[in-house]
Amino acid sequence: MSRGLLFLLVLILLLRAPFLDQAIQGDDVYYLAGAEHAQIDPLHPTHARYVFLGQLVEMQGHPHPPFNAWFLGLLLALLGDVYEVPYHAAYVVFSLITGVSAWALARRFCERPLLGALLTLAAPAFVVNGNSLEADVPLMAFWLAATALFVRAVDAGSSRWLAGAAVAMALAALTGYQAILLAPILGLYLFPRARRWKSGWVAAGVPVAVIAAWQLFERWTTGKVPLAILAGFFQTYGLQALERKLANAAALTAHLGWLVFPGLAIAAFRTGRAGWILAGTAAALAALVDAHPLFWFSFGVGVLVLVHLASVVIRRNSADELFLAAWALAFFAASLVLFFAGSARYLLPMAAPVTLLAARRIRFHAWWTRAALACQLALGLALAGVNYQHWDGYRQFARALAPEASTRRVWINGEWGLRFYLESEGGLPLVRGQAVQPGEIVVTSRLAYPVPFTTGGGAPVPLLEREIRPTLPLRMIGLGARSAWSSASFGLRPFDLCSEPLDVVRADLIVERAPQLESVPMNSPEAERQIVSGIYELEEGRFRWMARRGAIVLKSPPAAAPLEVKLFLPENAPARRVRLELDGVTVLDQALFGPGLHTIASQPVLPSGPTATLVIEVDRTFRVPGDHRELGVIVVEAGFARRP
Repeated sequence: MSRGLLFLLVLILLLRAPFLDQAIQGDDVYYLAGAEHAQIDPLHPTHARYVFLGQLVEMQGHPHPPFNAWFLGLLLALLGDVYEVPYHAAYVVFSLITGVSAWALARRFCERPLLGALLTLAAPAFVVNGNSLEADVPLMAFWLAATALFVRAVDAGSSRWLAGAAVAMALAALTGYQAILLAPILGLYLFPRARRWKSGWVAAGVPVAVIAAWQLFERWTTGKVPLAILAGFFQTYGLQALERKLANAAALTAHLGWLVFPGLAIAAFRTGRAGWILAGTAAALAALVDAHPLFWFSFGVGVLVLVHLASVVIRRNSADELFLAAWALAFFAASLVLFFAGSARYLLPMAAPVTLLAARRIRFHAWWTRAALACQLALGLALAGVNYQHWDGYRQFARALAPEASTRRVWINGEWGLRFYLESEGGLPLVRGQAVQPGEIVVTSRLAYPVPFTTGGGAPVPLLEREIRPTLPLRMIGLGARSAWSSASFGLRPFDLCSEPLDVVRADLIVERAPQLESVPMNSPEAERQIVSGIYELEEGRFRWMARRGAIVLKSPPAAAPLEVKLFLPENAPARRVRLELDGVTVLDQALFGPGLHTIASQPVLPSGPTATLVIEVDRTFRVPGDHRELGVIVVEAGFARRP
């Protein structure tokens, strides 16, 4: 083993060692759901079902094929439960594969291979995401291994190396659908060097064949095609809407500015006057969207990198540089089409060609090169430290709440690691419109996608509240942060500086409280406490959408009074009948004659107790793109008719 490779492997171990106790984070919880399902159905780990954003979904439409769930399932079978240290230690293997592959590619394409490999491993997304149980670093590992083995096979005309490349490609295809891009990218290397090598072309097509085989296997065994389900999710959640695609493009361009430390990127990718003008103009336009330098400067550097890549392809400097530039450009272009969230980790498979091109144009022994590389690593470690404190905050909160969770039902109003640790204490994920009963606890994160819920006549009383505030003001995600590190829905900056807490988590005990209103306007402050279920959050300060069935608890009137419901039926709503039920007894069943505002009133009724439960039910519901709720009618006010 060469000294350079040994140095890289030791560096990787040193990068990972402080974070072996990393708390479960981000999408880890969903992959672990697949791992649990693999214990009962090993061939179909992605058939797990779980609550996501308040709705029960099936993992079969997950944007990653099953390898990561299989790997976690194997660990779960061997260890019997989820333990942070051994799980993260097992995932270090993928970082080591990445390091070996980066070294092999750097030796092939760089005069200074150690610099090229170090730049690849210093990419902030690699430093941070290598501490998770998500599929991104495994995909990067298999992608780079497949590329390094394929390049070696073509250069040597070796079937043995080609077989190894095919295996790595198959694993990459089972880890991420974007591995299908390996086929054309590796074809770009094969064509000018060994275009008549049929075995090479067959091997380059392995990712396409494996992804197709997985779809056919699922179709044959379950009757469903995973990619078709995924496309349905895109439609349901509006993930391919133009606004999202533009934000995705802007965020990915800003992240591109940090694959190589910006100072090094500017030095390595400087081009002619036209390139500087394009980059400067792009930065100026970006400042109109977000004037913070972390966005417009990063965006400008990203454009400079893209201009350089395009110029290499146009000028055809050399076959090696042409391949690296084409690899990076092809993947980036595909990222604009395939992805929607603009996350930094999406660009990991193109970190190597960008960093190797940079290494070909800068001097390793220059002091400023080493300083910039040290700054890049320091930034990655700082972000990893903030990331550790974020998820550890959820772990500590769950431990503090454990005594209460052992005696009461706990509902989890949030996602990510918060959900994992509270579920480990017996908590249940909250579904949208969930009716929480008195005596139960609701844990809500202000950051982790909380969903609306009702208290079923009870009132929340604060039980425990914690601010999660990392030591450093760096933010990849957080309250007040406008960073696209995880998703462009939070902002467009590659990361952010922020003094606000990263998140605030609180546990509320729901205590019983008698309803105060006989009739409940949907914009009343009391509405949240008297809505039991099926009626969603307030919109435009006036009304609420209802599902097929909604329930409201009411204060009983002193004398018999009609039940009266004011509702609005939109043009696209298919409901044509409404039924009112009081304490389990139907008091009205009436037709709705066309769209518009309707006032539905029953004969006078008198409940038998001091409170009564009104149920409103319609015959048909519908859904609209980008909104996963079941929609029936719009409710403006409901209850006993007001006395004159």
